[in-house]
Formats: sequence, structure tokens, C-alpha cells
Amino acid sequence: MSKQRRMLLISTTVNRMRCVMGSIEIFEPALCCSTGVCGPDVPQELVTFSADADWLRSQGGTIHRFNLAAEAAAFAERPAVVQFLQVSGSQGLPLVLVDGAVAMTGRYPDRDQLARWAGLTPVPAGRPELDLAPQASCCAGTDCC
Repeated sequence: MSKQRRMLLISTTVNRMRCVMGSIEIFEPALCCSTGVCGPDVPQELVTFSADADWLRSQGGTIHRFNLAAEAAAFAERPAVVQFLQVSGSQGLPLVLVDGAVAMTGRYPDRDQLARWAGLTPVPAGRPELDLAPQASCCAGTDCC
């Protein structure tokens, strides 16, 4: 194998490694159901975030939501979450971890942030005809974004 071909192979492999989708975990305050989108008075931020999380999953992204009321063990199993709760309490939730690192606290991420963390190209919210179309990740071409 020529030196030039080996360098191209190494470069391509490194680019693919950089483009691996991130795992997103959302640790939420106690909600009445798994999404918080239930009952007579649903906060708009939960409606929007639930739609954005569904969009991310439809694009192949990995996102997990943990409700303090229903999944307390998930909170206790992650040292970063335990430390956060010791300092901020549940009032500081939601807490967002991306690949285990704290990415955001105190509010829900928007679609652009979710897409960036997952390595996807964002699609404007509220455009259902676009929401169904598969999006290219940053690995679709030869270079990463």
C-alpha cells in the first residue's frame, strides 16, 4: 500500500471517529408522566422539547430521559448527577449530560443543540415536511463538520 493511500485511510478513519454521535441524557425533575406532556396545564417548553427529542430519535440520535419521580436509581447511578444534586438540588433540573459530561443545566436544550451534540444537521422545528426527511450527519461527506 502506498504512503499516500495509507495517509488517506488514516485521515478518513480519524474523521469518522470524530463524527460518532453523542449519547444525550436528560435528568428531569419529578414529572407526572415520562414526558411531562400530560394533564390539563402542560408547559410549552415540555411540549417543544418532547417534539425535539422525538425528532432526534427519528434521525438516529441517542437520547434518554430520566424522571426523578419514576427513575431515581438512574440519578443515583451517575456521579455527575449526584454531585449536581448535592450542590443545586432538584430545583436546578433539568440536567443534560452528553457522553457523560455536563452540557447544560436549568433548562431544556433546543433542537439545534440536540442536533449538534448528536452530530446531525438540524431541521427547523415546526416544519413537519422536513422533520420526516432523514438528515445527513457530519460524516455524510469526506470531512467532518
